[in-house]
Formats: sequence, C-alpha cells, structure tokens
Amino acid sequence: MFVVRRLRSVWVPAYAPLNGRSLGMKIEFVAAEVQPSETTALAVLAFEDGALSATAEALNERMSGALKRAIAAGRFKGAMGQTLDIVAPAGLAAARVVIVGAGKKDAFDDRAAELAAAHAYGAVKTSGSDVLLLALADWGPERAAHAAFGARLAAYRFDKYRTTEKPEKKPSIGVLRIAAADAKAAGKAFKPLSSLADAVVFARDLVSEPANVLYPEEFARRVQKLCELGVEVEVLGEKQLKALGMRLLLGVGQGSERESQLVVLQWKGGKAGDAPIAFVGKGVCFDTGGISIKPADGMEEMITDMGGAAAVTGALYALAARKAKVNAVGILGLVENMPDGAAQRPGDVVKSLSGQTVEVINTDAEGRLVLADALWYCQDRFKPKLMIDLATLTGAIIVSLGKDLAGLFSNNDALAENLLAASKASDDPLWRMPLPAQYEKNIESQVADMKNVGPRYGGSITAALFLQKFVNGLPWAHIDMASTAWKPNSAVPTIPNGATGFGVRLLDRLVADFYEG
Repeated sequence: MFVVRRLRSVWVPAYAPLNGRSLGMKIEFVAAEVQPSETTALAVLAFEDGALSATAEALNERMSGALKRAIAAGRFKGAMGQTLDIVAPAGLAAARVVIVGAGKKDAFDDRAAELAAAHAYGAVKTSGSDVLLLALADWGPERAAHAAFGARLAAYRFDKYRTTEKPEKKPSIGVLRIAAADAKAAGKAFKPLSSLADAVVFARDLVSEPANVLYPEEFARRVQKLCELGVEVEVLGEKQLKALGMRLLLGVGQGSERESQLVVLQWKGGKAGDAPIAFVGKGVCFDTGGISIKPADGMEEMITDMGGAAAVTGALYALAARKAKVNAVGILGLVENMPDGAAQRPGDVVKSLSGQTVEVINTDAEGRLVLADALWYCQDRFKPKLMIDLATLTGAIIVSLGKDLAGLFSNNDALAENLLAASKASDDPLWRMPLPAQYEKNIESQVADMKNVGPRYGGSITAALFLQKFVNGLPWAHIDMASTAWKPNSAVPTIPNGATGFGVRLLDRLVADFYEG
C-alpha cells in the first residue's frame, strides 16, 4: 500500500561550505512515503518493459490504475532517462506525478540511482513545483544516498553574474525529499557523498569563473580556503620561482600582467613519514595561445584551461573533508598565457628546473611547459610513491577520443589499471593511450634537448612523451582531460551544461580503493 505518514526527516545541508554559496536546494531523507503538499512533484520509478517499483505499484493502486494507463498511452518503456509527467488526480495532494525510467531492475545500482534522481530533478526543476519527493523506500540507505548525490550534482548552477534571468527559467525546486526505508541510515550514508559533492562544486566553480575574476593570484587565494579542512597550503610567487629555476613555467606567464604562482597543497592523513601520493594540475587561467595566438572563434572557452588544477584542488578538498587516511600532495602550476611585448617567442630556448633545455616551437603548447617544471619540483621535493598529472592539454585528444573520454597515459601498468578501475567506479571515463618510444624522435630538437611540439599527428602522444622526460622514472600517469572538463551541451544528467568537475570523483575513488589505510 501507499502509506501516508507524518513527515519525519533527516536534513542534510545542501551547500558547499568553502564556497559560501547555496545550491538552492535542501535535501531531506524522510522515514516513509509522506503526504505531499499541493505543490509537490512526486517521483516514482519504473523499469524496462513496464515493471514498476513497489512504491509505484502502491501508488498506481491508489490512483485506480492511472499510472499504468499513462505508461501505456505514452509509449513509456522505463529506459534510463525516460520521464513521464502527469497531473496528479483528485485525492492526491500533489501537483504532479513523475514516472522516472530507471533501466533494468536487476541493474539498479548506486550509479543508476544517481542517474535516475538526476533525471527526476531535470524533469521538474522549472515546473513550478517547489518540492521533489522521490520515493525510494524499496531500496536500502546507500541507494537513497546516491540518489541524493546525483540530484545534488544535477542541481548545480553557475548563475552568480546573471541579473535579468526571468523567474520562470529559474529552478523552482527548493527541497528534495527522498523517501527511504531508514532515513537516519540514509542521512549517514550521504554525509561523505555530500562532502564529495561540495568538492565537485568547488572545482566546477573554479572552472566557471571568467578570467578577469579568476587569475593566478586569485586562484591561489581561493585555494587557501582548504586550510579550514586541515590542508596545508603554500603559495610560491614569481620571485621564489625564479630562485628555484622554474623558467619553463615562468616563460609561459611572462607576457601577462598577472603574476604566475605555484601552489603546494598537503593533506597529512596517513602515517607520519609515509611517502605521499601526488597530483599535479595544469592551471592556465586563460590561454590566448601567446604569440602563436589562437583563432578568435571559441577562445572564450579558454577560461577552462585550468581544469586540471581545479580537479586537483577538488580532490584535496574531498580527501580532507572525509579525513582520508593517506598522505597526499597537490601541485598547481598557475599562469596566464598572453601575447605582449615581453611574451615568449617561437624559437626561444629555455632551461627547465630539471636542467634539460627546451626549444619552444609553439607558444600555444604551453601546458606541458608548466607541467614539466611542476612535475620535476614535485618528485624532487616530496619523493612521492607516484604522480598523476591532470591537464586540458591537447586538442588532439578530442580528435582521438571525442568529447566523452579523457586520455590516460602511463609508464606503469599497475597504476594505469588502478586508474581505469577507479574511472569505472566513479563515472569519470578514461581510455588508455599508448606511449610508443619511437615517437620520441618527433620532439627531437636541433638546438636543444627537446622541442615542445612535434607534428600534428599523434599530438596527444608526443605531449605525454614530453612530460615523461620530467618524471625521473617515478610511477606516473598523465590524464589529458581537454575533452571532458567542459560540456557546453551535456547529455549527462548529473552534469549541467558547462564545467564538469571531471577528475575529482576519479582521484577520490582511486585513493579510497587503492591507496588509503
């Protein structure tokens, strides 16, 4: 039966505390199906071939078969992503009932719960209803928690600069209620996922900010908020970077009025003295291409060229928020690539922190220069167990893999396999790419130890081979996420159009499954 009971709930705040910015939606886990209000959207699940969840069956009985009649009339098959919105009949105190397709019933796992909840939110977010009640009492607390997580990610909006948006285009859903068999257990299961959502939102906000607002020094300032979670943050300015000899990194930023920065993040949750795992992020806050200037069309999206640094920041946020039992280091190379009279020129030869020299053939291949010095600094100072760099590095990876997969390059099979497993578990998709030694000849220089680009073919591979020269034999992986950091037309329900926060879930899951404890 569809039971009407007094509302008993566990409330979890839905805001990213270090951002200080409300997501505009409160999340509650309710003890059982409750009497909806007249403005509630009531969502129930249906599976492929017309099978209903137990709650949906009870509601259908209460509605004298109206749900099944609507399904038959609407050619609804229960596939993931299908929704059917019907006006609530007389006697049911709700504005509407939404039937949400959840795919195959025997495949309804945590990820499916995230997607179904995200689709439910997407179906009614601007409907005028102020409450979404998602009936999940058929499943355990983990499914309910992941459903809240999926809806939370789906509800992300970067709207801080919008002042004239019409009210009817703004989300009306202010409360998400999830009916769970055990509300208290669901709330407890959601707490670490809520922190992970905070971290993803923090990364998305960084990527979404325009470059006149988020430049290297401002990025570094915002990262210092992680100190509130126990992360140690150290910021190195240009004077310190010059003294260290980071000429590759500084060369990229020398055409900008904005000062380049290197940010060092340390989370010390493991045993004292244990070697850390290390993440290195490319943080080009805006990339014009420098003297090798980019075409004007689409250049506005180059605010996203710091997506790797945002992912590393989000990952350290997530680890610290859940008090992960691991020692982790994050290195952020923050620059702006601009073309003024002081800018680096094609043909310049620059000595790296490692001592190796680089002939700069193309100033728009700047991310690998930033990462080269950051990787060498990381391995030399911290002696980590492994290093993983993340970067929106090459357009070539988009040509290779399209818009839905990031490229994974690694000199270590065990590390690569762990990353691929974490990719599947976290839904941050990776595809392993080769590192053929014979391609190294493509970046040989006649005047220096190497050049920063080779031919157009195999461009993502030669970029990875360039980076490999600066890892000093350490287990290392390079993630080229140029294809996944930004989705202007997203087809993923948990990722609204724009910044994705790619990499945060991946790294958090990698640590949890393979390196923590």
